[in-house]
Amino acid sequence: MPRIKSIVGATALLVSLPLAVSPPVTAAAVEPDYTIKLASTASGPELSTSQYGVFFEDINYAADGGLYAELVRNRSFEFNATDATGFTGLTAWTTTGTATVVNDASRLNERNRNYLSLNGSVTNAGYNTGIAVTKGATYDFSVWARGDATITVTLTGAAPITITTAGDAWTKYTGTLRATATSDQGRLTVASSGAVKLDEVSLFPKDTYKGRANGLRKDLADKIAALKPGFVRFPGGCLVNTGSMYGYDAASSYNRARAYQWKDTVGPVETRATNKNFWGYNQSYGLGYYEYFQFAEDIGAMPLPVLPALVTGCGQNKATVDDALLSRHIQDALDLIEYANGGVDTTWGKLRADSGHPAPFGLTTVAVGNEENLPDAYWANFLKFESAIKAKYPDITVVSNSGPDDQGTTFDNLWAKNKANGTDMVDEHYYNSPSWFLQNNARYDSYDRNGPKVFLGEYASLDAKFYNSLAEAAYMTGLERNADVVKMASYAPLLANIDNVQWKPDMIWFDNDESWGSTSYQMQKLFMTNVGDRVVPTTVSGGGVVQPTPITGAIGLSTWNTAAKYDDVKVTKPDGTVIFSDDFNDGNADGWTAVQARGNWTAADGSYTQTTTDTADTMVKAATITDTDYDYTLKATKIAGAEGFLVAFGIQETGQFYWWNLGGWNNTQGAIEKGITSAKEQLITKANTVTTGQTYDLKISVRGTAVTLYLDGVEWGSFDDNAVTEPFAQVVTQDDKTGELIVKVVNAKDTAAVTKIDLGGRKVASTAKMTVLTGDPGEQNTRTAEPILPVTSTVKGISSTFTREFPANSVTFLRIRTR
Repeated sequence: MPRIKSIVGATALLVSLPLAVSPPVTAAAVEPDYTIKLASTASGPELSTSQYGVFFEDINYAADGGLYAELVRNRSFEFNATDATGFTGLTAWTTTGTATVVNDASRLNERNRNYLSLNGSVTNAGYNTGIAVTKGATYDFSVWARGDATITVTLTGAAPITITTAGDAWTKYTGTLRATATSDQGRLTVASSGAVKLDEVSLFPKDTYKGRANGLRKDLADKIAALKPGFVRFPGGCLVNTGSMYGYDAASSYNRARAYQWKDTVGPVETRATNKNFWGYNQSYGLGYYEYFQFAEDIGAMPLPVLPALVTGCGQNKATVDDALLSRHIQDALDLIEYANGGVDTTWGKLRADSGHPAPFGLTTVAVGNEENLPDAYWANFLKFESAIKAKYPDITVVSNSGPDDQGTTFDNLWAKNKANGTDMVDEHYYNSPSWFLQNNARYDSYDRNGPKVFLGEYASLDAKFYNSLAEAAYMTGLERNADVVKMASYAPLLANIDNVQWKPDMIWFDNDESWGSTSYQMQKLFMTNVGDRVVPTTVSGGGVVQPTPITGAIGLSTWNTAAKYDDVKVTKPDGTVIFSDDFNDGNADGWTAVQARGNWTAADGSYTQTTTDTADTMVKAATITDTDYDYTLKATKIAGAEGFLVAFGIQETGQFYWWNLGGWNNTQGAIEKGITSAKEQLITKANTVTTGQTYDLKISVRGTAVTLYLDGVEWGSFDDNAVTEPFAQVVTQDDKTGELIVKVVNAKDTAAVTKIDLGGRKVASTAKMTVLTGDPGEQNTRTAEPILPVTSTVKGISSTFTREFPANSVTFLRIRTR
């Protein structure tokens, strides 16, 4: 008997890794593997116009050197060692003659602290291999100068221009350069005939997106616009909830490591603040709130800004307790809404108009906070933001969040608070393995239909292969079937500069003159441009499940920015029979090998010690365990550093592993994490700290797929990685404007899936438009090759009931016109 599931709600999914794909062919005479049946009259939930969107955060040099079209790096000479080790006011510049970065009362303005005193020349190297110039293109040069001099400006492949500066007042000078050759290794040189002060040395391509001044890089903006996103979430992410919550002013000593605060980023670019980016570089704020709002409008998307809640996360996990500062940030939130929506006769609406946009931007939704790990402190502040916003702007949707993971104590705590409060919407974030996405298609089936709506603000499968994109696609069918709960979703991160990567995977990759979409970009584009207006309920029958396998593999030890020592490592069967043991009394660790050569491991004095405190993930492994039931015990002592211990098990040659993370996130919480190479998902999270110098007895008890963890003889937590997966997912939506059914099928098997589709008696055209993404699940799209691209064709043989063969490892969309 085939299994039958009702779906407006649920189908779980699977994964496999084949090497070949089958062409999509009609297979009417073959017994189907699956049958999809559409309800004849019932209608499912409506799909929002903002069902899918994009999340922009300045990570991986996504802004400066990325979407922001400025070609000069460190144009205002503001870089310093706070931004990154080795950064100075002359980073990216080379000099001849006298060139000195100065911070004194002669500066351009109080927020633009540095300027260049020049008597000679300076040359800027731009980003990546240099400044990219295109033959025949024009470039807008500008500089603020003070003093009397003749300035010669030279751009690789362009005729030089001269500018005469005069007077002891800061003045902006401009010019235009035209490239006579194409190069991705260009340089910009500014030479002076005498002593002169310079600031804001800028070069923009004339051809920015939509021709905007201070605009965006066209190819990247075009790729984002092609997604047809329903919203743009910005500016973060960890940029919002890390660093100081105080201002960029004298009272705060012009702090250079602050949370992203919107008022720092509007008005003339030369008056905007600068900041250390949480991800390890400088932010110029040339791409600021005005530009975000303008970009959202230009691509027809809803703007969704995220504001700091005065509680840091992303490993910092501290609350700023300052009532006056909290009041100021709440007022900033109200001022932001006025900036976006207020009339030109209001203070902040006038600033918007003065920037070139007198009409309101139409802001409807504001998020407060991002992934806070201190739920009580965050919640107390969120309620104050929400109350103030609703009092003045009752129609604004205020978005809360549920912390940094898909489960755990923080997640449960914040969801309980949000439900009790009747919060408009809750932002969930998770980055998990492909198997997690394939096992959790039904995640939102059980969510309260009358509770807060869900905004899935950040998610991705942890790698950049087509296999990951298939897993995401399967999961997205579940998001659509639950569109009455999940109102918005955005993959993250959006952009990555290939030479400056802090996070993987990413949707769109680029260097200084090229860009390309990942396999997940192609998948997201397919879904985002074929949403539909309403879900059509379906049932699916056939197929089978893939059972989980026991947790076996090597054991491991690791640290993260911490020195620690381990001793009395032992693996035994449940009856006490020893499988492996090492007390390190012989002074060697011959049975241990580095997973990657990091840190400094030595066996001495009866222990195995890792001594560095500035190295992440120093994992070593030993003793591949083939038993399915075993106990792994050891002693662990922290010597110094930021965190605690990492004790690994189930390490596979594929890169999959589990580890018990104690004292993680700057010694604030513990977790069980399941990893795929360097990417990890949390299976358990809870508050936890490790005391330096204290020895802990650790025990990991594995019974098949079930694991129990003991800390000093007390049960610390348990989990069972026993979820089953199915290799097939589908959803059907209806496009009211075109009168089409959109049948969306994900086949993650290594064989083709012959599928009977019953359209519930509907009369339909005999042909349909079919778009397919398929390929080797290990493929990636790169700068030199994009093997995973959609193929669109017209297919015949469509009727109220028809059969198709969906290729192995494929996603297929059929647009079928009803009559």
